[in-house]
Order: sequence, then structure tokens, then C-alpha cells
Amino acid sequence: MTFYRKERPKRASVGQPLDRVDGRLKVTGGARYAAEYAVPNVAHAVMVTSTIAKGRIRSMDTSAAEKVTGVIKILTPFNAPKLPGAPVPGPHGAAGGEQRAEAGKGRSGTSTERGGGPPGGQIQGQGAQGPAARGVASMRVPTLLQDDVVRYNGQPIGLVIADTWEHAREAADLVKVSYASERPVLDWTAAPANNPQDVHPLGGERLSRRGDVERGLQSAVVTIDQTYITPLENHNPMEVHSTVAQWDGDSLLLYESTQGITSVRNTVARHFGLTPDKVRVVAYFTGGGFGSKGGPWSHESLAAMAAREVGRPVKLVLTRRQMFGPVGGRPRTEQRVTLGATKDGALTAIRHHSKSTTSTIEDWVEPATSQTRMLYSCPNVETQYDLVRVNVGTPTFMRAPGESTGTFALESAMDELAYALKMDPLALRLRNYAEQDPENGKPWSSKALRECYESASHRFGWSKRNPEPRSMRDGKWLVGWGMATATYPARRAPAGAVARLMPDGRVQLRAGTQEIGCGTYTAMTQIAADALGVAPEQVRFELGNTDMPENPASTGSVTAASTGSAVHDVAIALRDKLIQIAITDPQSAVYGAKAADVRIAEGRLTTGVELAGRTESYASLLGRHGGEPVEVTVTARPGQEAQQYSMHSFGAVFTEVHVDPDLGLVRVPRIVTAHAVGRILNAKTARSQIISGAVWGVGMALEEETLIDPRTGRYVNADLAEYHVPVNADIGTIDAAFIEEPDEHVSTVGAKGIGEIGITGVAASIANAVYHATGKRVRELPIRIERILAEAP
Repeated sequence: MTFYRKERPKRASVGQPLDRVDGRLKVTGGARYAAEYAVPNVAHAVMVTSTIAKGRIRSMDTSAAEKVTGVIKILTPFNAPKLPGAPVPGPHGAAGGEQRAEAGKGRSGTSTERGGGPPGGQIQGQGAQGPAARGVASMRVPTLLQDDVVRYNGQPIGLVIADTWEHAREAADLVKVSYASERPVLDWTAAPANNPQDVHPLGGERLSRRGDVERGLQSAVVTIDQTYITPLENHNPMEVHSTVAQWDGDSLLLYESTQGITSVRNTVARHFGLTPDKVRVVAYFTGGGFGSKGGPWSHESLAAMAAREVGRPVKLVLTRRQMFGPVGGRPRTEQRVTLGATKDGALTAIRHHSKSTTSTIEDWVEPATSQTRMLYSCPNVETQYDLVRVNVGTPTFMRAPGESTGTFALESAMDELAYALKMDPLALRLRNYAEQDPENGKPWSSKALRECYESASHRFGWSKRNPEPRSMRDGKWLVGWGMATATYPARRAPAGAVARLMPDGRVQLRAGTQEIGCGTYTAMTQIAADALGVAPEQVRFELGNTDMPENPASTGSVTAASTGSAVHDVAIALRDKLIQIAITDPQSAVYGAKAADVRIAEGRLTTGVELAGRTESYASLLGRHGGEPVEVTVTARPGQEAQQYSMHSFGAVFTEVHVDPDLGLVRVPRIVTAHAVGRILNAKTARSQIISGAVWGVGMALEEETLIDPRTGRYVNADLAEYHVPVNADIGTIDAAFIEEPDEHVSTVGAKGIGEIGITGVAASIANAVYHATGKRVRELPIRIERILAEAP
């Protein structure tokens, strides 16, 4: 998919609030998503999913389903083809090994208990996690009809292929399944914990210690020891997961809704015993993913299996209910945080133990303690992960995985400590401000957190806050003010790009990244335009095809730093090549000039005044060289900066809540934020990212929870009518500002990434404001009415 801009900016493009170059296509319906490709002779597939949480399938009666008009084939574990590269589900199967080995090197503490798996990967930055860290590898153990074992309610156990979706759906409802049911493990409080050696966080460390926490707690004047709980949550992007699979001999084309075209390609190729060059994945637009589309699940390979079995293209679109279970979600966590501090608020000890749920298929660990090891200056810190296995779908990355849940616990505990010390919560954080990374002693690549505190608190009016709980009112409403710190690692992975100057002076660039709604088309256009001295309307940026140079998955906030650096570097390389052609061409106006003396602007090469300001357009230069395009390909890789610096984004969140004292209703009239996330590539899309993160933080704090029937394991609220997310009426004013700090240690373009950090700290800020309003501390999310009314002041 390609775009040209129409308007011409009057100054440098990067940082300006340019409208999205793909905006018109999106609002007019011209942007095609995976399920919208009109493939000739396409058949439609619908998954049949289990109705028990644990057991085996005795039989599947498809006779009634086969009689439905248009049904072509029904696949079950009893007739599905065996895939040569299908992984084996289970805690010691492919998930444990692949996931850990490919996740990249984790953060290192003074002493660590490694969870297994070598510290591989090339990603730069802290706590490398997620498909972006691996770049190309599988992160899942899908259920591909290879056995008759049921591991959770909603698991794919069959596939109906028909001429229309309606016929396939009707037939799927008629498939009768007989089970040998077993009693599932659904109560996580009663579930057996994993052996420590079987807990493998993607960061690489189950247990991290520095200093002596027990001694630090003994020396403390004030201690806090509390447990915080976050629930199961689900992503629910507007676009459900969708795949269109089309075979041509032994080559496969997938139109896919994904955040990682390369990881989908490589995984599906492995499942079918193909080399990656035999699989092409196309995803020009993805309608939201938030981590759930960070890598492949079952449906991609099931669609490809179906297409090969029926000998025609097959489209598989999940239902909204099937978005609960088969494609992941945020796991439940129970986090115990212990803090110790001196009388003046200096932290003497931090202990943060997190226990989270996983499935019986994979040993997924929610990395909820990552920020605790680096956010505040403290000599004695211990963090630990534990897992319990329950019969649910495998959890996965969900916006700011780890930091969103972890900052709720840590920042709530810091607020409790501030009250115990009778100290301003902002002053407590400033008292423990870390001037360098306390975990490894490295200097920050950049850090403007102090400026974030100052900007957000000033705009919020924090100095006017009465510190006493229940002391502020607006009519009958109790008013509460709360704050929290936001943080997320800054990461960069290898990425490639190709740039081509066309004979008419236009520029084409291609990179195999993804557009998941964040504005990648636009930001990359701006970067290339500035580097080549042309207006954005002269640039055409293409993405979303595995035939293009390889890029990491669009997860973990890596795209701006990774793909942005590749686009910048390839544009600079093309510029330098053009200058070299020109200064060695006797017919060029800049012939004989030194390369360093040639400037580029408005699509022209120009010498300085000392050479009489000679000038020539790109088009005229190429015209003398046969009218052929000039092309350059670059792979941009992280350097050694990660070994020299600690790389993170930071922010501050201040929130006002109003609470009805009689009904326990909570309203959030305003949120004020300030974030330091490196160079801002597009002011408009960056602000949108922070606003969307804050909105999701409101949902996390007050509304979102995936409910499971404790008897059957069925997802109870698996639709957007019952799974509550914020609507316009729930959101007040969101005042988002940036402390710009270009960080070229992280990336060539100075960007750190902005997709995840906007949600971090928000839930804690709201919870802290609720306490200030009511005097009631709610330590379990979401903060529902009954929890406010039940908690004692």
C-alpha cells in the first residue's frame, strides 16, 4: 500500500503534526484489511471450539453439518493432516525453549536465578521482551488439530469450510462433540505453583537480588507490605483476527491481520515444512492489535491447512467470542510489594514478588517486576516471579506487558508509603530519584523524568492539593488527586529498508514493517523527506509485505527506533550516492565540489556561496544517467550503546477523580501527563498514542476484567456488550505534553518509542486518587463500586 501527500510543508517535516498520509483511505473505506481482499473462488472457514476446559475428544459427529448447503470439508483432529513442524503443547514443549531462547538478553542484577534458555538475540535496550525482541521467531504453541486433548474452553478443535461464511457458521453449530471430561484447574488460588526451575520470564530472570533486603527492612523506620491484584483482561481490537490463505503449488500467500509479518511467515513455513521464501505474508493495514497480533496463533496455519485440503483459497475470520482464549490476553497477577524507608523517605528496601497465571500449554510469565529493579534509587531490591497453571488460553503481550500491571502495584505501594510517612507522594519520588540505573550502574541514555514531574504537576495544580483523604469536595462529590510514575524500556532491533529515487524526482521507500494504527506510514514519510531534502508529498513509503526488507514485529514500542533508523539511514545513503554521482559528472552543476560542500533541499543539490551556489535538481541528474532509478538498500543495526547506557522512557501521570460517597461511582474528569520519549516524530500521532494509553488506563483501573465460569472455564463476558471498556462519556480532559529529549544512543532518529508507556502508571494514579478522595484503599482491579463500598476507610 502506498501514499503520496498533497500539501507541502514550509519547514522540516519531522516533529510536525502532519495528517496521516493514509487517513483519507481509512475514512473513505479504501484501506483494505486482511479479510477484505477479494480473492477469486475463496471459501470460508469457521472454527469449532471446545465447550469443556479439560479432557479428551471421544468423537465428533459431523454428519448433520455435512448436509448444510455449501459445506466443502470439515477438519477435525481425526482427519486433519499431520503437519511436519507442528509444536508440541505443554510447559516443556516449544513455548518454553523457543520463547526463551529467542527473547533476547534480559536485564541483569547483582545475583540472578536464570530460568533457562540462552541470552540470544540482537535487540538493543532493556528487558528485551516480545516478538519484536525475537524479530522473526514463533512465540506461540498453537493448537492445530494434531491431537484430541482439550486444554481450555474455547480451544480450536475443528474447522468447517464452506462456500459462504453463513453456511460455514451454520454447519459449525451442528457439529456434535463427545468428550471424556476431566476436572479443570480454574481456581488460581488453589492451583499448584510451578517449580521454580520451570518459571522462565522473557527477561531471563526468575529471581533478582541486589543488596540485603532483610537488613534494609530492619533499618527502615516505616514499612509497607501489601498485595495488589490485577485480573485477566483481553485486547479486543476493532478488527478481529483474520487470515486469507492461498496456495500456488508449494508456495503460500497469506493476507493477515498481524503486528509481525515476518514471524507469521517463518512460523507457518515451519509448521508446513517449508522454507520461509515459500511463504509470503501481506498486511498493509492492521486494525489494532495491542500485542494479541504480535505473533502467530492457530488460525493462520489452520487457514493454510484448509486451503491446501480443499484446493482453493480460504478465508478464516474469528468471531468476537473466539478473541477470548485462542489469541491470548493479559494474565491475572498477584503482586506482593514490601517497601522500607527512613524517616525522610529514602528507600532502604524493596521486595516485589509477582505470581501470575499461565495456561497448561505454555509457561508465559507476565514481567511485572521489571520496572521495580530500575525506577527508584534503593540499595536493597529483590524481585521474583512465580506461576500457576490453569485451564485457560495462553496469556500473551498486552499493551505494556509487565509495566502496566507492575506499575499499578509499585506505584500504589509508593503512595501508601507516602501517607505512612506523612509525605507528599511527589516529594517521595523525587527523594528517591535515580540519577543512574540502580540495577546495573549504567548512566541513562537520557532521562527527563524530573522535568516530567515538574511539567505535569504544574499544569495539574498539584501544589493546591490538600493531602488529607476525604478533604476535597465538589458539591456532593468527593474529589481525589493522585499521581504515579510511568516508564517503559527503550528498545531497538535490526531493520532493513530500500530507497529508490525515481527519474521524476519522487522517492520510493520500502520496509517490511506493519501499520497497526500508530501512524507508521506518516512518520516514516516524514523521516525520509527530511533526510533527502524533499517535501513529504514527494515520498511514497511502502510496508506490510515479507518481500520487503525484514523488520521487527510492531510490538514493544520498537518500530520508531528500529524502522525509523533504517529509513533514515537508507535515505542518507541514497543522498550520499546522489551527491557522489553529481560531483563526478562533468555535466553536473555541482561537478568538482567536495561532497561535504553539497547541500540538499527541495529536491535539489546545491553548493555553497563559495562555489557560486550552483544547483541542480534530482530529476535533471537522473535524466543524464539513462533515466533509471537510483537505488540503495540498508540494514540498520543497534550498536554497542546498550552495553554503555540504560535506555528507558519516562513519564508522570496526575489524575483527578470524583467519587459519589453514597453510591461509590467513580468519574475521571481529568488526567494530566508529561512524557519524555526521545524525539517526537509526529506531534499529532504521538499525542494520540498517549491519549489512547490514558484511556486504556481508565479501563484498566475501573472497568476491564475477563470473567470465567468457575465450573466450566467458559469465558462469560466474551463480547463488547459485557466486556466493559471506556466510552466517550467515561473520559474527561486528557492533557498530554512531551519533554522532548532526542536520544541518539537509542536510535539514529533519536526516538525511543511511544506505544506502550501511555498506559503505565495510569491505573495506579487513579487508584491513588480514589484513596485520596475516599480514604479507602482498593488494591484489586478493577475498582468497582462494590469494592469501594466494601473497603473500610
